[in-house]
Amino acid sequence: MVPLATRKDVAQRAGVSEATVSRVFNNIAPLREETKQKVLEAAKELDYHPNAIAQSFAKGKSGNIGVIVPYLPKVRILSTYYFSEILSGIGIKLAEQNYGLLLLFQSPDEQLDYTQLFHSQKVDGCIILGSKDTESERESLSKLHQASVPYCLVNQTFQDEPFYSIDAEHYEGSKQAVTFLIKKGYQNIAFLNGPSTYSNSQERKRGYQSALMEAGIPINNRWIFQGNYSRTSGMKKAQEIAPIMTEIDAIFASNDRMAIGLMQGLNELGYEVGRDYALMGYDDSDLTRMVHPPLSSVKVPLFDMGKLAAHHVLTRLTKRHTNAIHARLPVTIKERASTHIKK
Repeated sequence: MVPLATRKDVAQRAGVSEATVSRVFNNIAPLREETKQKVLEAAKELDYHPNAIAQSFAKGKSGNIGVIVPYLPKVRILSTYYFSEILSGIGIKLAEQNYGLLLLFQSPDEQLDYTQLFHSQKVDGCIILGSKDTESERESLSKLHQASVPYCLVNQTFQDEPFYSIDAEHYEGSKQAVTFLIKKGYQNIAFLNGPSTYSNSQERKRGYQSALMEAGIPINNRWIFQGNYSRTSGMKKAQEIAPIMTEIDAIFASNDRMAIGLMQGLNELGYEVGRDYALMGYDDSDLTRMVHPPLSSVKVPLFDMGKLAAHHVLTRLTKRHTNAIHARLPVTIKERASTHIKK
């Protein structure tokens, strides 16, 4: 095996000191152009590649963007469509700029000081997934925002706060979903939502209510339920929804995992999608095409949201005075058999 070339080898080939080689690869001025070219040519001839860790240390940068995700017991985050799509978008964008992705888990009861990640030089920027609207979270994010460091929230918006965020049009998506069901002939539509600490849950509830009101359909609070976005919570809610199944003809769930869990739970109780009720999900995950009947859903551009969040953080790393970002991406309806008109 041919040994790897070292910085000392490059220095000897170029006729300069090791310190000069280091200055060339870390882009530290002043440097004569002639000297720089000699070093680069010697490095090319020797197939020398500088140590990325050493370079990062010399520049005072980690070379990593931290992605903070919630730690959920018994949930395989990386195999969950929602997180895997966002993380894929982030990862691809970071790779384009030769940045690494450092995954950081935050437990539900943990109060994380986001600014400490920067003080410890673990990350050069951070992207936060699964943020909740609580008083302590607002305090932590306010501190982060005031520190003027590169960061971005994904899929969470805080009213009356300047926090940088990439989100989707959840109010419009929910409204479109319920309007779609109404146009299909369904009038008595129940709603299974997620926790109100998430802004997208609040927006989806408002969208559900707005669609009913615009159609002249009264809002029945007995038909509004709350899960926690897991399939298990959907299955459990089947027990609560079963008593009203004779009153409703459709159910809108605010994510696919709950919708599928609800479908399974109601099926065990003798209620069948397409015969007894219509069902609509949200996210348009891979699971929608794996169940029977296939699940109609609202497609959320999770991959693009992750990619745009990474772009924003990388841009702020290189241009400190970039404009604030509060972007929202459009969603679309994906119709499948679960909402076909019952004969």
